[in-house]
Amino acid sequence: MRKQLIARLEERIANFIDGEGSDKLQRKNELLRKRNGEIVKVEGTGRIEKVERVEGGSRADYTLHLKYLVKQKNLMHIEEEIEPREAFFYKGKLVSDDELPVDYSQQSQPEINFRDGEEEERIAYQYDRLKAVQYAEKWWNSYNPAYKKFEVDCTNFISQCLHAGNAPMRGYPGRGRGWWMRDNNWSYSWSVANSLRLYLPSSNSGLRAEEVSGPEELKLGDVICYDFEGDGRYNHNTIVTSKDAYGMPLVNAHTTNSRLRYWSYEDSTAYTSDIKYKFFTIVDDH
Repeated sequence: MRKQLIARLEERIANFIDGEGSDKLQRKNELLRKRNGEIVKVEGTGRIEKVERVEGGSRADYTLHLKYLVKQKNLMHIEEEIEPREAFFYKGKLVSDDELPVDYSQQSQPEINFRDGEEEERIAYQYDRLKAVQYAEKWWNSYNPAYKKFEVDCTNFISQCLHAGNAPMRGYPGRGRGWWMRDNNWSYSWSVANSLRLYLPSSNSGLRAEEVSGPEELKLGDVICYDFEGDGRYNHNTIVTSKDAYGMPLVNAHTTNSRLRYWSYEDSTAYTSDIKYKFFTIVDDH
């Protein structure tokens, strides 16, 4: 049975890459055309994570690694994404195959007041944007064993990137103070999207950032925060790792592991028309 399911999934992946019935690829191409771009080529590989019998058939959980060769004006880059999917089979025939949505709800809690920097000794540092980007490129689709891995890992990943860029930790052991991970414990700002969004502009010592008005003002190594529902509680973060032909950010992220993805996330299953963004540029502290 497993061999049959693998064969069916391989066929499905091939059809997906060819664009047959793929709303996702159509959507990505529509968005790219608005930016004078196009997908030149798509490659994909699948890996079955789990197969189990269910009432009426079988279910297979698998991950799809997609690579898009994107051309925009005279520039080209490879965008990558790891997509978790769930397929159902009945009598050996594929009856459904859907991308699994991410539950970002845990990334909107708790709401903490991080304005505590006045009591902290000033920590001088210079943010190394190159090191932060190099870290984001190295670990975008894997997990550094030196850190705890979270089910919703986006903010933990961004914090690791910032720390790799020399941003100093502070505030231990108070989980509602500072920004840190230590001894299998961590601050809310390290691992929770809404908490990092609150911390970055309010910190007066160590890691801190200034909000800018638009994505075009961001530099490599800067951070974008996402409120998909537009309710004021932010639930996702990315790091800028490159720019497109018009100088707009391309980002890396975890949870739905992505590399050189266009910053707006309009192709995401989490996207809604109510989405709000925060754009933060990291500030050196000499």
